[in-house]
Amino acid sequence: MKLNFTGLSDPGLIRSNNQDDYYIDPDGRFFIVADGMGGHAGGEQASRIATSEIKAYLTSNWDSPKSSAELIEQALWEANEAILHDQRNHPERADMGTTVVVVIFRGEEPWCAHIGDSRLYRLRETQLEQVTEDHTWVARAIKIGDITSEEARVHPFRHVLSRCLGREDLHQVDVQPLNVKVGDRLLLCSDGLTEELADQNIADNLQVTHLLEKSALSLVEAAKEQGGHDNITVVIVALE
Repeated sequence: MKLNFTGLSDPGLIRSNNQDDYYIDPDGRFFIVADGMGGHAGGEQASRIATSEIKAYLTSNWDSPKSSAELIEQALWEANEAILHDQRNHPERADMGTTVVVVIFRGEEPWCAHIGDSRLYRLRETQLEQVTEDHTWVARAIKIGDITSEEARVHPFRHVLSRCLGREDLHQVDVQPLNVKVGDRLLLCSDGLTEELADQNIADNLQVTHLLEKSALSLVEAAKEQGGHDNITVVIVALE
Protein backbone atom coordinates (compact mmCIF):
# COMPACT_ATOMS: atom_id res chain seq x y z
CA MET A 1 0.00 0.00 0.00
CA LYS A 2 1.43 3.37 -1.04
CA LEU A 3 0.81 6.51 0.98
CA ASN A 4 0.63 10.04 -0.36
CA PHE A 5 0.37 12.86 2.14
CA THR A 6 0.43 16.59 2.71
CA GLY A 7 -0.14 19.10 5.48
CA LEU A 8 -1.07 22.76 5.84
CA SER A 9 -1.45 25.12 8.80
CA ASP A 10 -2.91 28.63 8.74
CA PRO A 11 -3.39 31.15 11.58
CA GLY A 12 -6.89 31.97 10.33
CA LEU A 13 -8.35 35.45 10.06
CA ILE A 14 -8.63 36.54 13.69
CA ARG A 15 -5.54 35.35 15.55
CA SER A 16 -2.14 36.89 15.01
CA ASN A 17 -0.22 33.79 16.08
CA ASN A 18 -0.54 30.10 15.29
CA GLN A 19 -0.76 27.78 18.30
CA ASP A 20 -1.26 24.72 16.09
CA ASP A 21 1.61 22.49 15.08
CA TYR A 22 1.93 19.40 12.91
CA TYR A 23 4.56 16.93 11.79
CA ILE A 24 4.70 14.51 8.89
CA ASP A 25 7.35 11.82 8.95
CA PRO A 26 9.17 12.03 5.59
CA ASP A 27 8.87 8.25 5.19
CA GLY A 28 5.14 8.29 5.93
CA ARG A 29 5.46 6.29 9.14
CA PHE A 30 3.50 8.69 11.35
CA PHE A 31 1.50 11.91 11.32
CA ILE A 32 0.80 14.39 14.14
CA VAL A 33 -1.52 17.38 14.62
CA ALA A 34 -1.52 19.37 17.87
CA ASP A 35 -3.57 22.40 18.94
CA GLY A 36 -2.11 24.35 21.85
CA MET A 37 -3.80 26.55 24.43
CA GLY A 38 -2.76 28.73 27.34
CA GLY A 39 -1.89 32.18 26.09
CA HIS A 40 0.27 33.39 23.22
CA ALA A 41 3.55 31.77 24.29
CA GLY A 42 2.05 28.88 26.23
CA GLY A 43 -0.11 27.44 23.47
CA GLU A 44 2.65 27.59 20.89
CA GLN A 45 5.10 26.00 23.30
CA ALA A 46 2.76 23.19 24.33
CA SER A 47 1.89 22.10 20.80
CA ARG A 48 5.51 22.21 19.71
CA ILE A 49 6.69 20.23 22.73
CA ALA A 50 4.03 17.62 21.96
CA THR A 51 4.97 17.17 18.31
CA SER A 52 8.69 17.17 19.12
CA GLU A 53 8.44 14.62 21.93
CA ILE A 54 6.09 12.32 20.04
CA LYS A 55 8.31 12.47 16.97
CA ALA A 56 11.43 11.73 19.03
CA TYR A 57 9.87 8.83 20.90
CA LEU A 58 8.35 7.18 17.84
CA THR A 59 11.57 7.56 15.86
CA SER A 60 13.87 6.17 18.54
CA ASN A 61 11.57 3.27 19.47
CA TRP A 62 10.16 2.41 16.04
CA ASP A 63 12.01 -0.92 15.82
CA SER A 64 11.46 -1.87 19.46
CA PRO A 65 9.50 -5.01 20.39
CA LYS A 66 6.65 -2.85 21.71
CA SER A 67 3.32 -3.32 20.00
CA SER A 68 2.03 -0.41 17.93
CA ALA A 69 -0.61 0.29 20.57
CA GLU A 70 2.00 0.44 23.32
CA LEU A 71 4.32 2.56 21.19
CA ILE A 72 1.81 5.23 20.27
CA GLU A 73 0.30 5.41 23.76
CA GLN A 74 3.68 5.79 25.42
CA ALA A 75 4.60 8.54 22.95
CA LEU A 76 1.68 10.61 24.25
CA TRP A 77 2.59 9.94 27.89
CA GLU A 78 6.12 11.14 27.14
CA ALA A 79 4.70 14.31 25.58
CA ASN A 80 2.49 14.92 28.61
CA GLU A 81 5.43 14.60 30.97
CA ALA A 82 7.57 16.92 28.83
CA ILE A 83 4.90 19.63 28.93
CA LEU A 84 4.54 19.24 32.70
CA HIS A 85 8.32 19.55 33.06
CA ASP A 86 8.29 22.77 31.05
CA GLN A 87 5.43 24.12 33.20
CA ARG A 88 7.45 23.50 36.36
CA ASN A 89 10.45 25.34 34.92
CA HIS A 90 8.35 28.20 33.52
CA PRO A 91 5.50 29.10 35.91
CA GLU A 92 4.26 31.73 33.47
CA ARG A 93 3.22 28.82 31.24
CA ALA A 94 1.63 26.76 34.02
CA ASP A 95 -1.80 26.72 32.36
CA MET A 96 -0.63 25.65 28.91
CA GLY A 97 -1.79 22.43 27.31
CA THR A 98 -2.50 20.92 23.93
CA THR A 99 -4.77 18.52 22.13
CA VAL A 100 -3.16 16.00 19.81
CA VAL A 101 -4.05 13.33 17.28
CA VAL A 102 -1.47 10.84 15.96
CA VAL A 103 -1.62 8.13 13.30
CA ILE A 104 1.12 5.54 12.77
CA PHE A 105 1.62 3.06 9.93
CA ARG A 106 3.69 0.24 11.41
CA GLY A 107 3.31 -3.42 10.66
CA GLU A 108 0.10 -4.67 9.11
CA GLU A 109 -2.35 -2.38 10.91
CA PRO A 110 -2.29 1.41 11.37
CA TRP A 111 -3.13 2.87 14.79
CA CYS A 112 -4.40 6.16 16.12
CA ALA A 113 -4.11 7.90 19.50
CA HIS A 114 -5.63 11.18 20.56
CA ILE A 115 -6.32 13.57 23.42
CA GLY A 116 -8.80 16.45 23.25
CA ASP A 117 -10.78 17.62 20.23
CA SER A 118 -8.27 17.44 17.40
CA ARG A 119 -9.86 14.85 15.15
CA LEU A 120 -9.20 12.00 12.76
CA TYR A 121 -11.64 11.46 9.89
CA ARG A 122 -11.77 8.71 7.28
CA LEU A 123 -13.19 9.40 3.83
CA ARG A 124 -14.19 6.21 2.02
CA GLU A 125 -15.55 6.96 -1.45
CA THR A 126 -18.01 9.75 -0.58
CA GLN A 127 -18.68 8.78 3.04
CA LEU A 128 -16.92 10.71 5.78
CA GLU A 129 -16.61 9.15 9.23
CA GLN A 130 -15.26 10.78 12.39
CA VAL A 131 -12.95 8.12 13.82
CA THR A 132 -11.98 9.83 17.08
CA GLU A 133 -14.35 10.90 19.85
CA ASP A 134 -13.86 14.43 21.18
CA HIS A 135 -12.84 14.76 24.82
CA THR A 136 -15.15 17.73 25.45
CA TRP A 137 -18.10 18.65 27.60
CA VAL A 138 -20.43 18.85 24.60
CA ALA A 139 -19.34 15.46 23.20
CA ARG A 140 -20.25 13.88 26.52
CA ALA A 141 -23.55 15.77 26.59
CA ILE A 142 -24.42 14.53 23.09
CA LYS A 143 -23.55 10.95 24.06
CA ILE A 144 -25.93 10.93 27.03
CA GLY A 145 -28.65 12.76 25.12
CA ASP A 146 -28.60 16.11 26.91
CA ILE A 147 -28.05 18.12 23.72
CA THR A 148 -28.14 17.49 19.97
CA SER A 149 -25.24 17.72 17.52
CA GLU A 150 -26.78 20.89 16.09
CA GLU A 151 -27.00 22.47 19.54
CA ALA A 152 -23.40 21.48 20.25
CA ARG A 153 -22.08 23.53 17.33
CA VAL A 154 -23.14 26.77 19.03
CA HIS A 155 -23.11 25.74 22.69
CA PRO A 156 -21.17 28.12 25.00
CA PHE A 157 -19.32 25.12 26.52
CA ARG A 158 -18.24 23.65 23.18
CA HIS A 159 -14.58 24.58 23.79
CA VAL A 160 -14.41 23.04 27.27
CA LEU A 161 -12.03 20.06 27.16
CA SER A 162 -12.30 17.10 29.48
CA ARG A 163 -8.77 15.95 28.58
CA CYS A 164 -5.62 17.50 27.14
CA LEU A 165 -1.87 17.01 27.31
CA GLY A 166 -0.15 19.03 30.03
CA ARG A 167 -2.23 17.93 33.02
CA GLU A 168 -1.21 16.03 36.15
CA ASP A 169 -4.65 14.43 36.26
CA LEU A 170 -4.46 12.92 32.77
CA HIS A 171 -5.22 9.24 33.35
CA GLN A 172 -6.22 7.88 29.95
CA VAL A 173 -5.06 8.04 26.35
CA ASP A 174 -7.48 6.81 23.69
CA VAL A 175 -5.75 4.33 21.36
CA GLN A 176 -7.41 2.37 18.56
CA PRO A 177 -6.58 0.36 15.43
CA LEU A 178 -7.70 1.82 12.13
CA ASN A 179 -9.82 0.10 9.52
CA VAL A 180 -8.44 1.34 6.20
CA LYS A 181 -8.24 0.13 2.64
CA VAL A 182 -6.87 1.33 -0.67
CA GLY A 183 -8.72 4.43 -1.84
CA ASP A 184 -9.35 5.83 1.65
CA ARG A 185 -8.28 9.31 2.68
CA LEU A 186 -7.46 10.14 6.30
CA LEU A 187 -7.75 13.67 7.64
CA LEU A 188 -6.10 14.80 10.86
CA CYS A 189 -7.22 18.30 11.83
CA SER A 190 -7.47 20.87 14.60
CA ASP A 191 -10.80 22.27 15.72
CA GLY A 192 -10.18 25.43 13.74
CA LEU A 193 -11.44 23.40 10.78
CA THR A 194 -14.32 21.60 12.44
CA GLU A 195 -15.60 24.72 14.21
CA GLU A 196 -16.24 26.31 10.83
CA LEU A 197 -17.22 23.38 8.60
CA ALA A 198 -19.87 20.71 8.99
CA ASP A 199 -18.89 17.15 8.10
CA GLN A 200 -20.50 17.33 4.66
CA ASN A 201 -18.50 20.48 3.85
CA ILE A 202 -15.34 18.71 4.97
CA ALA A 203 -16.14 15.69 2.78
CA ASP A 204 -16.85 17.90 -0.25
CA ASN A 205 -13.56 19.77 0.07
CA LEU A 206 -11.53 16.67 0.97
CA GLN A 207 -12.47 15.00 -2.30
CA VAL A 208 -12.52 18.12 -4.48
CA THR A 209 -9.41 16.94 -6.39
CA HIS A 210 -7.00 14.02 -6.56
CA LEU A 211 -4.19 16.47 -5.75
CA LEU A 212 -3.80 16.41 -1.98
CA GLU A 213 -2.21 19.85 -1.77
CA LYS A 214 -5.25 21.36 -3.47
CA SER A 215 -7.59 19.47 -1.17
CA ALA A 216 -5.72 20.77 1.88
CA LEU A 217 -5.84 24.33 0.57
CA SER A 218 -9.53 23.95 -0.28
CA LEU A 219 -10.30 22.88 3.30
CA VAL A 220 -8.35 25.76 4.85
CA GLU A 221 -9.85 28.36 2.50
CA ALA A 222 -13.37 27.04 3.11
CA ALA A 223 -12.85 27.39 6.88
CA LYS A 224 -11.59 30.94 6.42
CA GLU A 225 -14.58 31.80 4.27
CA GLN A 226 -16.79 30.79 7.20
CA GLY A 227 -14.93 33.13 9.53
CA GLY A 228 -11.53 31.58 10.22
CA HIS A 229 -11.89 32.35 13.93
CA ASP A 230 -9.15 29.95 15.03
CA ASN A 231 -5.93 28.46 13.70
CA ILE A 232 -6.60 25.82 11.04
CA THR A 233 -4.41 22.75 10.52
CA VAL A 234 -4.99 19.78 8.23
CA VAL A 235 -2.94 16.70 7.38
CA ILE A 236 -4.24 14.45 4.61
CA VAL A 237 -3.07 10.87 4.02
CA ALA A 238 -4.22 9.03 0.89
CA LEU A 239 -3.92 5.25 0.68
CA GLU A 240 -3.20 4.28 -2.91
